[in-house]
Amino acid sequence: MSVSYPIAYKVLLEREYQSKSESLANFLNCDLISQEEIKKSFQENTYLLAYSEKGLSLCDLSRKQINPVVVDFVSGSANHRRLYGGGKSQMIAKAVGLKSNQFFPYVLDATAGLGGDSFVLASLGCRVTLVERNPIAYSLVKDGLERAMHSGDHDLIEVVERMNLVFANSREFIEQIDEEHLPDVIYVDPMFPERKKSASVKKEMQFFHDIIGKDEDANLLIKVCREKAKYRVTVKRPKIAEYLGGISPSTQIVGKSSRFDIYANKKMPS
Repeated sequence: MSVSYPIAYKVLLEREYQSKSESLANFLNCDLISQEEIKKSFQENTYLLAYSEKGLSLCDLSRKQINPVVVDFVSGSANHRRLYGGGKSQMIAKAVGLKSNQFFPYVLDATAGLGGDSFVLASLGCRVTLVERNPIAYSLVKDGLERAMHSGDHDLIEVVERMNLVFANSREFIEQIDEEHLPDVIYVDPMFPERKKSASVKKEMQFFHDIIGKDEDANLLIKVCREKAKYRVTVKRPKIAEYLGGISPSTQIVGKSSRFDIYANKKMPS
């Protein structure tokens, strides 16, 4: 699967975070830039990655009024959802087959993004492998997980220890899984083109969609997922969206604005 993003990105070089900044710029194969050079390099579709005491952030240099994107599992909305989100009564919990305390499925999140859904599943007891092919998204999640691991919150650390982040093309990664390591559930939440006036997308996330892209090759993913999931493939879609790959699901869980299409291979343990 190919991916392209029509942007330029740079890493801010701060003396306090020099080693991390240099390592990130090397991983992304992009330029380092100083505070003094930022104004000179201003242009449309230029994004800046910077380390601070809050972690790694991503901002759009052409839209500075929009809050930077930071993956925060320690004190952000993700952790609030862990503590007060409704547990196994959540739609996503039902969608991956969480029913009791006896069976916690091993979930492979094939489109990890910023890791929010994977974090919820891990907080409910699932072991989760997060696969992300976009180097910026991967870097933001990696930083968020590392900060959570050093948070001193033992319950949070226990959750994060159930999360394994992988930088890879998900279809290629899934194709190579052997019989011994098949996931119980493969979870797919491909990026869907948002309507410009949609109130469901936060302003600070709009430019992040530009970076991730539209996952136009997501239809190619569903087949290999169905071949490699032990029990089911769960696909999250906007309520009005067509079926992924044009394939009708076995069943659905439908909410107000989104739905989960479930492709069952066999009955899950109770």
